[in-house]
Amino acid sequence: MGILEAVCVSTEKGTIKQTVPSARLRASWGIEGDAHAGEWHRQISLLAAESIELVRQVLPELEYGMFGENLVTRGIDLPRLQVGDRLQVGAEALLEVTQIGKECHNGGCVIQQATGDCIMPREGIFCRVLVGGMVAPGCVVEVSGRSI
Repeated sequence: MGILEAVCVSTEKGTIKQTVPSARLRASWGIEGDAHAGEWHRQISLLAAESIELVRQVLPELEYGMFGENLVTRGIDLPRLQVGDRLQVGAEALLEVTQIGKECHNGGCVIQQATGDCIMPREGIFCRVLVGGMVAPGCVVEVSGRSI
């Protein structure tokens, strides 16, 4: 079991996501108001706070949302998730993992250019929303059906 540490959205694709105090996840859509929401398999993106902290050792000014992630978790071993795993976020929202990793745009994002590496291709988790609901930092996050 872990917690949701941050929620991030952007209104336009290709821009850094900004942290918000809460968000509504909509079934088969994603986060209401987020540019990446839609009827496809990558409705929500997740990264582990622990992984982001490792990058902060090289880029201390790194803020949540700069990788394009929607949800930042703590206490869940996200890199061990598999396609088909489900995540309960808060009391209502249920996500299903649809993809692991995604290559950076144009051969390398700003973070990869600055550090020589990016965690999103290895550790980015993409999900579709099975059941919607409100989410906010502090919500409990649990992996359904597996204990990792």
